[in-house]
Amino acid sequence: MRDHIASGRAGSRIDAVMTAITARIAARALLPGARLPSVRAQAKAMAVSVSTVVEAYERLAAEGAIRSRPGSGFYVSGAAVPLALAEIGPKREREIDPLWISRQSLEAGEEVLKPGCGWLPASWMHEAGLRRGLRALARAETATITDYATPLGLPALRRLLARRMAACGIEAGPGQIMLTDCGTQAIDLICRFLLEPGDTVLLDDPCYFNFHALLKAHRAKVVGVPYTPSGPDVDAFEAALAAHSPRLYITNSAIHNPTGAVLSPAVAHRLLTLAERAGLVVVEDDIFADFEPAPAPRLAAFDGLTRVIHIGSFSKTLSASVRCGYIAAPREWIDSLADLKIATSFGGGRLAADLLLAALTDGGYRKHMEAVRRRLAAALDETVGRLGALGITPWLLPRAGMFLWCRLPDGVDAARLARACLQEGVVLAPGNAFSQSQTASGFLRFNVAQSTDARIFDVIGRALRGGTSAPPAGRQSDRPASRAISPR
Repeated sequence: MRDHIASGRAGSRIDAVMTAITARIAARALLPGARLPSVRAQAKAMAVSVSTVVEAYERLAAEGAIRSRPGSGFYVSGAAVPLALAEIGPKREREIDPLWISRQSLEAGEEVLKPGCGWLPASWMHEAGLRRGLRALARAETATITDYATPLGLPALRRLLARRMAACGIEAGPGQIMLTDCGTQAIDLICRFLLEPGDTVLLDDPCYFNFHALLKAHRAKVVGVPYTPSGPDVDAFEAALAAHSPRLYITNSAIHNPTGAVLSPAVAHRLLTLAERAGLVVVEDDIFADFEPAPAPRLAAFDGLTRVIHIGSFSKTLSASVRCGYIAAPREWIDSLADLKIATSFGGGRLAADLLLAALTDGGYRKHMEAVRRRLAAALDETVGRLGALGITPWLLPRAGMFLWCRLPDGVDAARLARACLQEGVVLAPGNAFSQSQTASGFLRFNVAQSTDARIFDVIGRALRGGTSAPPAGRQSDRPASRAISPR
């Protein structure tokens, strides 16, 4: 795509060329030793004069960013610059950057209110079961608390996971399951296994914002597919397959993050038919499974783990401190995934898997999750009522889970609202952090479990009254990249 900067002062044009080159170096699109475009090619690409590019290249050489080889051209100097994820891809306001939201939530002190974060309050977790498990592990054999895990991970936990998946209709033997350090590592290993830089990945729009950040690190091209109350827009999905030939599609199919929607069987069947025809691999993130009162359709159940990879973890229901996730994949892929796991984290954490097994098989876990689901249902009703009084309405009322995807009053910009509320100690999650197309500026995701403090709504109310609309010329759509429905 051409960068037209012909208008303006000569100095501005030179600066623009320098900025374009340094940005490509920072994003590692130009690695050390790489040859820069010739001055004529760069001048044509940016619609500037050859002399402008010559001067820009000379200034970059003087700064040591590039070096000249007489008769050959200009080349990138030195060692690779440290990877800066925030510099890759389209520029976004830092207040709606996915990594910014994560850092604000993770670094916030106890006094900060976090309705925008993605986890339960500590007091809602299965603390009693974890403490019983820790006491039992303190008496375990020395190898349990000191040794590496095997490449696939604790066999007893993999057998338990196989039984749990069978309850959702997913047939996976323990030999098709590999433990990972967390759900994010599971996706990272899959991306290492299946993607090359420049490959295309389909994501729901909106979707869990860390998918965007992780795929940036893998140099993938991301294409968003509008999400509806019953799953991805299948017509848009089919069009994206034809236009982009993607390698992967990553989604939640049980409880969707951020919308709370549930995949319908009809959409699941059509989606898998299209995936098979296109040779597409589907990664199904099932991290919210235990929040469901009854299992929703699973793509892996319909597909039989033929081209669907099923992943999950228990950081949302048991402990974010005990890092343990899993991958269930086609049997012929497991050995290669295990090799990648060894190469990147060696044996993994044995102690975490043993503790997770103890907590999951503890007699209190099932009752604990029943209590959590009741608390979430009550918190959902309360949050909807409090938001409604502020003119903030749900896109849909979810059947289960902690998330509520909400439409702000007309003209209110979520990023500006988040910035104002942060000044008063409230961390929000603006919609465009979840949207590849940047069409959710009028939406926020609320975690109802973290929204029980009335001060949150007082702060939001004051910010709304103080004015948080976007400038008219730059205002984005206040509708998500989805088919809007009326709240139920």
